[in-house]
Amino acid sequence: MTRVAAGCLAAMTLVAAIAAAPRSGGVETFDAAWTLVRDSHFDKSMNGVDWQAVRAELRPRAAAASSDAELRGIIQEMLGRLGLSHFALIPATADVANPNGDLSADPGLDVRLVEGSLLVTGVRDGVADVRPGWRLVKVGATDVAATIHPDAAGRPGDRSHGTSDDNPRLAAVEAWRVAQSLLRGPSGSTVNVVFEDGAGQRQPRTLDRRPEQGQPVTVGSLPTMFVRVESGRRRTPGGATAGVIAFNVWMPAVDARFQQAIDEFRGADAIVIDLRGNPGGLAAMIMGLSGHFVAERLTLGIMKTRESELRFVANPRLVDARGARVAPFAGPLAIVVDGMSGSASECFAGGMQSIGRARVFGQPSMGQALPALFDRLPNGDVLIHAYGDFVTADGHRLEGRGVTPDEVQPLRRDELLAGRDLPLEAAFAWIDREKGGIAPPPR
Repeated sequence: MTRVAAGCLAAMTLVAAIAAAPRSGGVETFDAAWTLVRDSHFDKSMNGVDWQAVRAELRPRAAAASSDAELRGIIQEMLGRLGLSHFALIPATADVANPNGDLSADPGLDVRLVEGSLLVTGVRDGVADVRPGWRLVKVGATDVAATIHPDAAGRPGDRSHGTSDDNPRLAAVEAWRVAQSLLRGPSGSTVNVVFEDGAGQRQPRTLDRRPEQGQPVTVGSLPTMFVRVESGRRRTPGGATAGVIAFNVWMPAVDARFQQAIDEFRGADAIVIDLRGNPGGLAAMIMGLSGHFVAERLTLGIMKTRESELRFVANPRLVDARGARVAPFAGPLAIVVDGMSGSASECFAGGMQSIGRARVFGQPSMGQALPALFDRLPNGDVLIHAYGDFVTADGHRLEGRGVTPDEVQPLRRDELLAGRDLPLEAAFAWIDREKGGIAPPPR
């Protein structure tokens, strides 16, 4: 059995497949999943669910399952009875044949569900003639609106944590997942996409799929991830300098690059950490990264398992990358999150917010903040199952609630079309207020 502990990577792994393995009997796989959850769940009452009764009800169906897809549906139904995040499966083989097969490359678009539509929210370097705010209309022959808003009988939903009907956050995550499954494909291939621009005109494009950029990292049974850290110095409207640091996943490869950025920005007036689109990773990393901004060993939150509690304590970073003595950065710290910021990102943002060290901007986060284990099942699938709960220093449980920004800035299509980044603008305006600069009020 392969086991690894991590934060929320379920959103990422929903569009990735791991290496195939021989399939075992349905009952053996079902029993293994049921037992792993029973023995490791942080709540001995199983969140009020009669776990024995669930087994008695669903096990005969697992025994009769005639395909991997049917068996996975039964196990997902079992996990969904708990009503919590971080209970899911990563299939060893695809349930439905994807025409692309290989989903390792993408066309360089960030998309989000905004006002009921999938909109382009970011365009990476090298992607020509596509603009933020454009609506995805078709990908290949697939009508995007019909796919993310089918009739009730076929409506997609994350069965590991309620349904998308029950929770707007889950609807946003599910829409993102659907978009990824449509847009991604083999490196070097192309994808035909039809957009609708701000004037309501159709804009067909043929986009190249390019391999993931960044440092490849493999942890346990998880698919390979590509770590990216970006940083830059920005000038606020009031004339302050702000170092902006963004990274896409919480993995150890982030640490050295983050340290370099902090060293570069020690003389800046403020620092902004952009965690939008970062679904989590290794939650223990928040103790080290928070130490760049905290001079004392303060508790950010508590992870509660069945048998114990683990305090996530900020560890002050008192030397720079060259080993010279330094003090943690003491200036204003802003953190930007959105609906795709999950788990470790939520624990960090919520923890720093709870001790009063950071001000948070953007949209409410994913609300999927349970630390999880990843175990391979007899049929080769990997079971994601939560083994702990997380509560911030001021007593807020993040599961199902997420981090509520101090300044909420909903995504708006008109602002995306205008090329504005309201959450970042709001963070800069706050920095100006903190530093006594002159800046126009946010709109």
